[in-house]
Amino acid sequence: MTTRAEEMMCAEQCDGRCFGPFVSDCCHRECAGGCFGPKDTDCFACTNFNDSGACVTQCPQPFVYNPTSFQLEHNPGAKYTYGAFCVKKCPHNFVVDQSSCVRACPSNKMEVEESRIKMCIPALISVQKVGHVIHNWTNIDKFVNCTKINGNLVHVPIRRDVYHNIEALDPEKLNVFRTVREVTGFLNIQSWPDNMTDLSVFSNLATIGGRALYSGISLLVLKQQGISSLQLQSLREISAGNVHIAENSKLCYYNTLNWTQLFSTASQKVLIRNNRSPKECSRDRMVCDPLCSDAGCWGPGPDQCLSCRHFSRGRTCVDACHLHDGEIREYANGSVCVECDAQCERADDDSLTCNGPGPEHCIKCLHFKDGPNCVEKCPDGLQGANSFIFKYAESNNECHPCHSNCTQGCCNGVRSRDNRTEYNCSKACAPAFGLKPFHSEYIPLRLVTSLNSVF
Repeated sequence: MTTRAEEMMCAEQCDGRCFGPFVSDCCHRECAGGCFGPKDTDCFACTNFNDSGACVTQCPQPFVYNPTSFQLEHNPGAKYTYGAFCVKKCPHNFVVDQSSCVRACPSNKMEVEESRIKMCIPALISVQKVGHVIHNWTNIDKFVNCTKINGNLVHVPIRRDVYHNIEALDPEKLNVFRTVREVTGFLNIQSWPDNMTDLSVFSNLATIGGRALYSGISLLVLKQQGISSLQLQSLREISAGNVHIAENSKLCYYNTLNWTQLFSTASQKVLIRNNRSPKECSRDRMVCDPLCSDAGCWGPGPDQCLSCRHFSRGRTCVDACHLHDGEIREYANGSVCVECDAQCERADDDSLTCNGPGPEHCIKCLHFKDGPNCVEKCPDGLQGANSFIFKYAESNNECHPCHSNCTQGCCNGVRSRDNRTEYNCSKACAPAFGLKPFHSEYIPLRLVTSLNSVF
C-alpha cells in the first residue's frame, strides 16, 4: 500500500514528504510518513516526539539558557519524555530520570521517592538490594534479601526440564521472596508447587508497579489447582494494569476483596472467573474473620484482612487496644494500636499508661522525668548549647539542674563522685573551707592545710 506522499510527485526540496507538487507544499522536517499541511502540527506521525500535537526534535527541557544573564534558568514549560510523547508529569508508576520517564533507574543510580514522585539519583551508597526479572528458577538464589524486583516476576514451570537440563525446584527456595516489598512490573503465577496452598511467600509484597504488563495484566494467577487462598496480606497498591484470577478450582476468599481499593486509576479492571464457588467456600467455612471489615480478606485469620472492622495491631485486626490491661500497654492512634514508649511505667490499675507516642506522653515515668520527657537517667555531661549539662534526681525522680559551678555532676544539688558528699557548690569557699586544687572539690580547710603540708 502506498501513501499519498509516495503517489504524489513532490518537489525536489521536499525530500519525498509533501502534500502537494509545489515547493511550498513540503511537510515539516519533523513529520514522518507524510502530512496534510506545512506545519509541525500537520504531520501524520512524528519523527521524534509529539508535544501536544506538534512534532518536535526534543521535549521542552527543565532548564533553558538565558543569553542576558548567561545562566541556565528553570523552564516553567518543561515536560518529560514518555515514549514518543512529551508529558507534564510522568505516570505515577514510572520513575523520573532527569527529563525522562523510565521503568527503572540505570545501574549507576538508585530510586528514591520525594513528595510522592519516584526519581533516580546518583547511587553513592547502596541502600536497597534490588533484583531483576527471573526467567527461570535457576537464578532464584540471586534474590536473597532482595526488597525490590526491577522488572517482572514470572513463575515458569518448576518441574524438571529435561530439554533445558534444569532440575526440579525445591519449593523451600521460594521463601527467598519473603523479603520482597515491590515488583515494578507484573507478577505472573502460572506454575506453583502442588504442596503449597497459598502465595504467602509474597506476604511482604506491598506494591505491584505495573510499569510493564502481561497482555494488560499486572497480577495473574491462572490454573493453579492447589491454591486455596492468596495470602498477599501486605499488598496495598496495584499501580497500573488489570488483575486476572481464573481457573483455580480450590481458590476461596478472592470474591470478598474490594480490588478497586488497591487500584490507582479508574481504568484498571479485575477479571475473576471459574474459581471455587463462594457458596462452597462458605459451606467449608473458608470465609473472612469477623474482625475483618467489609473490604474483604486474602485468607483465613485476623491477619489476612484488607482492613479492620475495629482496630489493628501490626498486621492483625483486634477488638480493642490494650489501653487499660495487658502486659504491654498501648494507645490508639486512630484505629491503630501503638505500644507506649519503653520509658513509660505500666499502670497497676485500669488507668492509662500513655496517651500518645514518645516519652513525653507517659502518664508516669518508669525511671526519671526530665522536663516533659521520661528518661532512663538524668542528663550527666550532655553537650548543651554553651556548656555541658548535669542534672540530679529529686526524691520524686524529677531531674533538676546541678548548680552552675558544678562541672562534673552532682547529687542533691552538690557535686559528688560517690553520691554521698554533703557539700554544696558555690562561687567561693566558706571561711572554714578551702579548695582542693587538683580535683576542684570543696573540702574542709583543715584538710587543705594538711594537704599543703604534704606537698
